[in-house]
Amino acid sequence: MAIPPILQVGDVLVSSDILTEHFCCDYAKCKGICCVEGDAGAPVTLDEIGEIEQCVDEVWSDLSASAQAVIDQQGVAYTDRDGDLVTSIVGGKDCVFTCYADMELNGVMVSNCCLCALEKAYRAGETRFCKPISCALYPIREKRFSNNLVGLNYNRWAVCKDAVALGQEFQMPVYKFLADPLRRRFGDEWYQSLCDLADELIKEEKL
Repeated sequence: MAIPPILQVGDVLVSSDILTEHFCCDYAKCKGICCVEGDAGAPVTLDEIGEIEQCVDEVWSDLSASAQAVIDQQGVAYTDRDGDLVTSIVGGKDCVFTCYADMELNGVMVSNCCLCALEKAYRAGETRFCKPISCALYPIREKRFSNNLVGLNYNRWAVCKDAVALGQEFQMPVYKFLADPLRRRFGDEWYQSLCDLADELIKEEKL
């Protein structure tokens, strides 16, 4: 029996490829390109916009002059062509909260890496907000339905080809790579239910 394309865990509809596909960010190769490429910013909620606005002063010096100008003109977020709230971007590409630095990764110095100024400040203990949950969940994309159900889909993107290759090498399923952000978004009990479902399907050879 083939695995159904959509699974339900509580009030969340989960695309089955989140359980079957492999993914593991290879930052040394991609250098955070997902924060740069694309034609819109990261999806955000109204609550997250409020949290981000409280962080602006702490991260301001890490932002480019162009990003500062965009924030001054339109704020930290805007409504995109699909009607979704997203973080503001610079020149149709970079998120306004991108910043760049050289980093040592696995003993090798990698130049001009793209970092999130919000996450950088959070990890330094300067703020209490890390980054939008949509960023933490990528390559999972969330969609909310009018009946209070939430849908989770695996988003395939060419810029993440190295993450796919590394995930296949490590045999790291998407849902395990994103264990922490999935727990942050839906809770420990929900995530354990997802893992139990995956284990059951594997046992029944449906995965």
